[in-house]
Amino acid sequence: MREYLIAVAACLALAATSSAEEILNLGDAAPPLVVSRWVKGEKFETFEPGKTYVVEFWATWCGPCRASIPHLTELARKYKDAGVRVVGVDVWEQDTSKVQPFLAEMGDQMDYSVALDVVPPGEKADDGVMAKTWLAAAAEYGIPTAFVVRDAKIAWIGHPIQMDEPLAKIVAGTWNPKDKAAERLVAKVKEKKVMVARERIFKPYREKDYKATLAILEEETAGDPELADELATLKFAVLCYLDDVEATLALGSKLMETCKDDSNRLNSIAWSIVSPDRETEPDQRLARLALAASKRSNELTNNEGFNELDTLACALWRSGDYAAAITTEEKALQLLEASDNGRSHPYVEQFRKRIEMFRQAMKDKPARQ
Repeated sequence: MREYLIAVAACLALAATSSAEEILNLGDAAPPLVVSRWVKGEKFETFEPGKTYVVEFWATWCGPCRASIPHLTELARKYKDAGVRVVGVDVWEQDTSKVQPFLAEMGDQMDYSVALDVVPPGEKADDGVMAKTWLAAAAEYGIPTAFVVRDAKIAWIGHPIQMDEPLAKIVAGTWNPKDKAAERLVAKVKEKKVMVARERIFKPYREKDYKATLAILEEETAGDPELADELATLKFAVLCYLDDVEATLALGSKLMETCKDDSNRLNSIAWSIVSPDRETEPDQRLARLALAASKRSNELTNNEGFNELDTLACALWRSGDYAAAITTEEKALQLLEASDNGRSHPYVEQFRKRIEMFRQAMKDKPARQ
């Protein structure tokens, strides 16, 4: 127990000294492996020289994690004889009692070691030791994220679905992590800068103080065109809330060009205008912009994304095309129910309510004209 507590303290101290320029990167020594308990598979405590390990971070509530688990199992089985050991470390888990039932449900689809992160007493699940010393230290802000460790050093970091080629080269001894280290560091320093700015901006944003949000946003991006571009869709949403139609149109027109091949940002632009949560009808010029952005977003996703279709349905509703809104929302619901979470997805009820809202709008259409 004493050695365990010392290891936990060492991990937290390591995380506390991190700065934007000291991001855990390829070629760096792997942080200690400190878990609260092992819940499946073979246990190990250290990274042995000459061996390869995959340390993957996941949670029971994470849909993409569930989707990547069978692939991780394939890799674990493929490289078992080559000595590769895989461990899935559960992080950011609000209720760890859900882990064991999840493992039982996955069965042989999750055929590798599984462990739980250490959450110090009184801390939140997000403040787990490995969540800090691996994910946060490496400027990785989402899961699933996998780290490949070779000779006790980090050889690769990324989404487990993208791990096939680097893992094959690492096992074959033809992978040089330093080739990608500088490129990754530049990207992560930029990403961390955006995260720091977002944290400051989102405080007044969550409190719906949009004037303060805009002031901080402009302060953070002054003299930094790159950061301004990263936060442009957020600024667009703020301008929408402030009902500054001319400024919103000006920025929206610019974003329609710069984001023309980015379905996520186009969808965000449209949603800021047409969200059913908006109590007032949008200016018709903005409504047309939202419809164009949403149509392009769906074109890029081949009309197969339920989020994008939901936004398009709302854009059609805002523009008065209720029949098309109903048809589009019904397709979004069908795709959602066919997704991994199926009928249990929290958006299912929202989509159903929207269909009824659109139907009612169509009934009321003569009275509104």
